[in-house]
Amino acid sequence: MPAAKPLPPEQSWWSAPYRLQPSPCTATHMGPAGARGGRRRRQGAAMILSLAAVAAMSSGGGGSLNSSSPLDPFDSSTSWSLAEDPSNSSSEPVVRTLTPDLQPATTAVAVQEVNPWDIALCVTGTLISCENALVIAVLFYTPTLRAPMFILIGSLAVADLLAGLGLILNFVFTYLVDSSVEFVTLLSVGLLISAFSASILNILAITVDRYLSLYNALTYHTERTVTYTYVMVALIWVLCLTLGLLPAFGWNCLRDEYTCSICWPVTKINAVALAVTFLLVFALMMQLYLQICKIAFRHAQQIAVQHQFVAISTTKGVSTLSAILCAFGACWLPFAMYSIVADSSYPVIYTYATVLPATCCSVINPIIYAFRNPDIQKSLWMACCGCVPSNLSLRPRTSSDV
Repeated sequence: MPAAKPLPPEQSWWSAPYRLQPSPCTATHMGPAGARGGRRRRQGAAMILSLAAVAAMSSGGGGSLNSSSPLDPFDSSTSWSLAEDPSNSSSEPVVRTLTPDLQPATTAVAVQEVNPWDIALCVTGTLISCENALVIAVLFYTPTLRAPMFILIGSLAVADLLAGLGLILNFVFTYLVDSSVEFVTLLSVGLLISAFSASILNILAITVDRYLSLYNALTYHTERTVTYTYVMVALIWVLCLTLGLLPAFGWNCLRDEYTCSICWPVTKINAVALAVTFLLVFALMMQLYLQICKIAFRHAQQIAVQHQFVAISTTKGVSTLSAILCAFGACWLPFAMYSIVADSSYPVIYTYATVLPATCCSVINPIIYAFRNPDIQKSLWMACCGCVPSNLSLRPRTSSDV
């Protein structure tokens, strides 16, 4: 018995996602008339499927071939399969139904990977903010802590607090905000430059205050007034805010990345200038430290009657300054030296490895300057427990003890 003729070429679906194959049992169980009827039915079915495909394309986007309709025959996310109708018996023509296999299209969502170094800097910034916020609260709510030395400690705490907030905001701007906006970038870098510059200069001011308290011990409390201290703190902050605004005034490498330093978008020239300034500040602090040691030991030898009292006070002051300089140098010297020799072409891992210790200096400052001071300790105990431990020294403080 002759086999059924295939579909005409113009009605073939082999090049489309549809697959309409003639059933072998159609030719086996049908005669010539039945075969002709089967051909007509198949041709009719093909025409119906063509009309259905055109209707599906036109219904999902105004007839656009790029329609995202779930029944779009040209959609790569939809595959079509032919399923037999189980109601048909073996003696009847096999009717194949065209059913779509809807498969959800997979879309790749680009998620920015978080750098572990940035997480460490954000955690460090959080710790810095908590410590220095505690120091500021104690100084603000304790009226007796209004001496010049506590004003300088409070200014240092404010600077370190802003530095911690700057690290947190830098993490937020990097991963949660569009960091390509120039305003966001300049705000972040300006805050960090101002805060860390103020922290360094406040440490220098405290060192100068310690030197003057020993060099002019008799006239220190009359010459070193609160107004004078406030003026010096104001000058420090004006200078530091000016340094922080330099990138916003055009001293940046947003237009020329080849001039960038290890800290984008600070230019190489600005980074070298800040690093050299830091080295000068550190050298001045070392010189003042040596002078403080000489004066302190000379006082210990000259005043024999109060030898024990002065020795204890001098030893505590010298040990505090030693801890200050050691921590200050160990934290900031690697970053300053690397800023001078390196530029943006160096591996970023070295920048992180030097920036993280520098930020840790702001973690150590509250411990050295504030939490070791018995007056601040007393205020903390009163605020937390409502009492003062019996082993806490309550003798009058001198500036060299801080």
